[in-house]
Amino acid sequence: MTNDLAALVRQAQDEDPLRALQATTALRREIERMEAVQVRRARVAGLPWATIADAIGVSKQAVHKKYGRR
Repeated sequence: MTNDLAALVRQAQDEDPLRALQATTALRREIERMEAVQVRRARVAGLPWATIADAIGVSKQAVHKKYGRR
């Protein structure tokens, strides 16, 4: 996983703008997936939405809307 992310970061700095854009998009998707996993772990650990929101840097309502029960 770490090697994959490092490879994507290198590709995101590529001289070819299309290749860099594709790598940047893949990085964003992976970061979103990782964030969702961490939010789920925090909720399972009993952390309140307000604490999770502070860690992410968004409002409690925003984090609950994005990661609340679906």
